[in-house]
Amino acid sequence: MPFVFKKQRKNQKVCSKAEARAIREALGDRSIVLVGLMGAGKTAIGRRLAQQLSIPFTDADDEIEQAAGKSISDIFAEDGEDVFRNGEKRVIARLLDDGSSIMATGGGAYMDEDTRQKIGETGVSVWLKANLDILFERVSRRDNRPLLQTENPKAVLKSLMDERYPIYQQADIVVQSRNVPHEKIMHEIISALKKYLNI
Repeated sequence: MPFVFKKQRKNQKVCSKAEARAIREALGDRSIVLVGLMGAGKTAIGRRLAQQLSIPFTDADDEIEQAAGKSISDIFAEDGEDVFRNGEKRVIARLLDDGSSIMATGGGAYMDEDTRQKIGETGVSVWLKANLDILFERVSRRDNRPLLQTENPKAVLKSLMDERYPIYQQADIVVQSRNVPHEKIMHEIISALKKYLNI
């Protein structure tokens, strides 16, 4: 009888309650801040990680839209990228001061030096690193990415990788984002966190 690969159940535990408690205690008031390009899986992984560790989840982009009273696409179109970036910086600083959370940030957030410094002081940064083909396949499913509203979005994405990956490399933890079950990525993040936090 051939071996059948069984899909992992949704929300399957990838760490014990004791491990989750140890991570929370080691973090204290610090947040786990997920950084990386659009399509890296920051929100999808972040929500599941928050559930595993019993830490609140926040999506910085959602908070920015709430604060501005309009979508990120509209902020870009009506006010410009500089206005968006300034708002992004303020919102992330406020969220980091609000106590421990799992935070998904927008792709450009970590490029800001002040934001990077603030994350370094009040959080643990985790870069979800992905290759171009995976990112492009994922972002092509939706048309709400202001920076990709061009004739050649893949070239723009490649340009963003070239510009941002050397900065993302400064993150405390790097985990490869790829097309595997979310539980596998979470397990790798949790293992890296335990090592980083000396648990």
